[in-house]
Amino acid sequence: MAPRILVVDDNPELLSLLVQLFEDEGYEVSGVGRGAQAVDRARGQPPAAAVLDLLLPDMMGYQVADALRKQQPELPLVFITGVFKGGKHAVEARQKYAPADYFEKPFDAARLLEAVRRVAPYSKPVPAPEAAPAGGDAFEEVDLDIDVEEEGFQDPLELTGRVKVTGGNLTAEIRGANLTAAPLVPSGPAALVRPPPPPGGRPAQPRPAGVAPQSSRRGELRDNLPALITAFYLSRETGELGLQRGKVKKVVYFERGMPVFALSNLLADRFGSFLVRVGKIKPEQLEDAAAVAAASQRRTGDVLVERGLLKDTERMYYVGQQVKAIIYSLFAWEDGTWVMSFKEKAAAESIKLDAHPANLIVRGVKKLYKPERLRGMIQPEDRLIPAVAPAYQLEDVDLERWETELLPRIDGHRTVAELLALANRPEPLVQGFLVALMSLGLLERQG
Repeated sequence: MAPRILVVDDNPELLSLLVQLFEDEGYEVSGVGRGAQAVDRARGQPPAAAVLDLLLPDMMGYQVADALRKQQPELPLVFITGVFKGGKHAVEARQKYAPADYFEKPFDAARLLEAVRRVAPYSKPVPAPEAAPAGGDAFEEVDLDIDVEEEGFQDPLELTGRVKVTGGNLTAEIRGANLTAAPLVPSGPAALVRPPPPPGGRPAQPRPAGVAPQSSRRGELRDNLPALITAFYLSRETGELGLQRGKVKKVVYFERGMPVFALSNLLADRFGSFLVRVGKIKPEQLEDAAAVAAASQRRTGDVLVERGLLKDTERMYYVGQQVKAIIYSLFAWEDGTWVMSFKEKAAAESIKLDAHPANLIVRGVKKLYKPERLRGMIQPEDRLIPAVAPAYQLEDVDLERWETELLPRIDGHRTVAELLALANRPEPLVQGFLVALMSLGLLERQG
């Protein structure tokens, strides 16, 4: 029987990711978000090891450790912290609890897994092949290779002209004029032509005999996109975050916690369509190039370069902007479903985005959250304070001058209404800034 691992963290998205991490290795996992719940769970289902966040809503992680050790004096402990940082805390923890390891957020999930393996060794058996579940997986049924059109009007999306990308061994920061990705208006059937996949691209890989499908965690999308992105960042995980709303499916790929690529089955998100939306090429030029690409089994981008409509040196810039646009567009989703899994598909991409998730979250919230949505997330009478255990550091975020001037005044003494008056900026702009910093875990409600 597989050893049971108790995982305790009050961040539900990070908890979900960690549970999946250990379940993929074959462990039985109990994941809880409160200290008292962890103690009760361990009493009924004694774990072989416990992974404890040190700052919990109802009690400190060290108090949980004390209670668990009373039940199981030899229980191996692994501590994770976002607030008790520095060598002193690790030394004190080792002196009192002799934990298997002590990790500071953001941490390396692979190292965390190794630490647990040392104290609760387990070799995952090779599973028998699994039949596909009846009805299939609703998320997987939506194919990224089939273009769909999104119902309803798409708002224009403003993109800064700066983008940082990597290609091969090259990392470049490319600056251009700010872009506006306008709504796409298909001009005819030719606009729906999808270019052929690149050589060695993303063909469906047959599953080796005896290997079961990789498991995943899933849930409902409810204003928690920033938390899902942050879960990958805090655990330095490599994998993918799939999001679906109706027939529209988008996937964000991560490498060691950083979002590096994105795909979509939405027609407006295709590379050629994106070039039309930002005014780089005309719709009729795309239709013509797409038809030639389909007839010659090439990519539309290659045909556009061949015809001088897109410089080869510009491709990296526009691919980076396209990836940014896909990720930003997800912040407009107020419902849907999400799936996270650990894969390394992005490794094959020749061009990758190089952007800090903190800035993507801040800009996504500020660009895409509607005023009525912001008003529902933050109330005029709320008082905000700096968070005790922020997921990011302020230096990770590019702030405007007025934002840096307002930040020291957010100390719990002023209400949101008073901060709005002090900022002397449009209400949605200030609310977007405050909600963005709350989404990063830099600010929290007092009490």
